[in-house]
Amino acid sequence: MDDRVREHARTLITWSARIEDGDDVVVRVGPDAHDLAVAVVEELGRAGANVVTTYDSGELTRAYFEGHDEEFDVDPPHELALLENADSVLTLGGGRNAAATADVPDAARQAYDRARRGISEARLDSKWVLTAHPTRSLAQQAGMSYAEYQEFVYDAVLRDWEELAAEQAKVTDVLDDASEVRLVSPGTDLTMSVEDRVAVNSAASVDYDSHNLPSGEVFTAPDATAGEVTFDVPMTVNGRRVRDVYLRFEDGRVVEHDAAEGADAIEAVLETDAGARRLGELGIGMNRGIDRVTDNVLFDEKMGDTVHLALGRAYASNFPPGHEEEANDSAVHVDLITDVSEDSRIEVDGEVIQRNGTFWFEE
Repeated sequence: MDDRVREHARTLITWSARIEDGDDVVVRVGPDAHDLAVAVVEELGRAGANVVTTYDSGELTRAYFEGHDEEFDVDPPHELALLENADSVLTLGGGRNAAATADVPDAARQAYDRARRGISEARLDSKWVLTAHPTRSLAQQAGMSYAEYQEFVYDAVLRDWEELAAEQAKVTDVLDDASEVRLVSPGTDLTMSVEDRVAVNSAASVDYDSHNLPSGEVFTAPDATAGEVTFDVPMTVNGRRVRDVYLRFEDGRVVEHDAAEGADAIEAVLETDAGARRLGELGIGMNRGIDRVTDNVLFDEKMGDTVHLALGRAYASNFPPGHEEEANDSAVHVDLITDVSEDSRIEVDGEVIQRNGTFWFEE
């Protein structure tokens, strides 16, 4: 086995999920993430954890929708019990087809998401972490050779996270004291309130309220969004390609939307529930180890010179203790990404903190 796979597993268990002796852990394994799963389970055994593995496949999900009548039971008790009793839920991405669920009817997907709110909550209440094993299908999706893609993934994952956390803290400190953020770039002029919010220093560890490996972003929960934004980074949403998504906000809600490609996929997200028309996240990418777009949001949203906004659910970690119920509520959380490397700026209370992808402290 490639030593980098074992190092990836050690980073996931010791740094990201902070697994302890006796923890009950669910490991969700993608179809082509077998090698990483073997290394992860070995590390979990070494840590003294109790392990249950499940198979997480887009093709199985599609098959289920194909056979189902769209009347979904709410939070099936057997699955809910598994996640409610888990100390940690680790998802090892590595699918064979990013578009496996592209032809699932929007109404069925929306009904399914709404019916599984409790299951989603239970997973998010654990020490959950999402990561991805470099696979040939993901390499193809990124337009890279397999060897090149492996180098890309491990450059993003196997890094000095404490050093990055110290750098990101400069941005979290600014946002924690802020009232308003303004994002300006071609096709975008958007203002968002961040008053009384808590910015998260997302450094790939649950101890930082961070649940992705790789990570490398600072994120908060915006409110009172107004203006327009264009997301010029192409990506896949629910198995469908989207490009140049345009949203216009009034009083915090999306009132107009369009896209050069995949407008129907965006409309399906917006129609899921009332909260899907509001933003749940403003994220600023800061991982310089991610240097290109790969059509995988786990990596692309962390890339330096990008900003992402999520439609739907906000994270409780962005709210002071006792105010978690103020978080935007939705069955979805869909990230969309815009490039801020040129003709762009991020303002916080009128002061520019990043211009053309460069932060004030990087100058």
